[in-house]
Amino acid sequence: MKNILLHLRLPFSFFLLPIYLFSLSQVLHINTAKAWWVFFILHFLLFPASNAFNSYYDKDEGSIGLLENPPPVSKGLLYTAWLFDLVAIFFGYFFVTNWFSIYLIAYIVVSRAYSHPLVRLKKYPIVSWLLVTLFQGALTYWAVYEAVGGSMDNAQWLPAFICTSNLLAIYPITQVYQHAEDAQRGDLTMSRVLGIRGTFLNALFWLGLSGIAFFVFFQNILHFFLLAGVLSPLMVFFSVWMWRVWQNEKAADFKSTMILNLLASLCLNLFFGILCFL
Repeated sequence: MKNILLHLRLPFSFFLLPIYLFSLSQVLHINTAKAWWVFFILHFLLFPASNAFNSYYDKDEGSIGLLENPPPVSKGLLYTAWLFDLVAIFFGYFFVTNWFSIYLIAYIVVSRAYSHPLVRLKKYPIVSWLLVTLFQGALTYWAVYEAVGGSMDNAQWLPAFICTSNLLAIYPITQVYQHAEDAQRGDLTMSRVLGIRGTFLNALFWLGLSGIAFFVFFQNILHFFLLAGVLSPLMVFFSVWMWRVWQNEKAADFKSTMILNLLASLCLNLFFGILCFL
């Protein structure tokens, strides 16, 4: 049971919380009950189940997200992943909306295709990069927005793009320390395609694009400066880490990756939390 709990990587859901908060901050009249249900379903059922399924088929021996020394996996982990998914669909259908349950099913299908050996989208770097960032980014933003009381319009395309753009930057970074193990499994990840330095340059490009999109979306210089101020610790750490990697590529390690993920989550959660409050 302890190994199963570790592989669910519940704290890892914190890294995806900014997308939920961003979406919530843009809804004028929030259905509070549904907002809590959506929060619980995503961060305590859907995302942990995806982590568990991925861990079961990868059988990692080296470091993975939040687990520096992952324990061995068992069939119980696979059964737990399926149980969490079924419960998520049940709750989504009966306590949120029909459309939200359809989103959950689509997310589960793509998540399974990402890891399962019969399909293993993880082997196809560009396809997996685009699908993961689209589903965890824009589609999750839209699903949350509509589920908690929003009505989709053209104004929501830009924030959805921002969510995806941020993940297009960060997703390869989360793979940057796994090149050797991914190569051993035959997985050609996006970070391996880009190379270690290319992974950082890719992050710079998409984060820069996100910054421009933020400025255009808010149309408020105060909001933009608030964002820049809140993100300043992240930008400083990323710059220093990138400089260290340029000196020695071995600096692209597990510990630094986890610090970057944690800083990004803390800073963005704080910013979108302030937006929700405002």
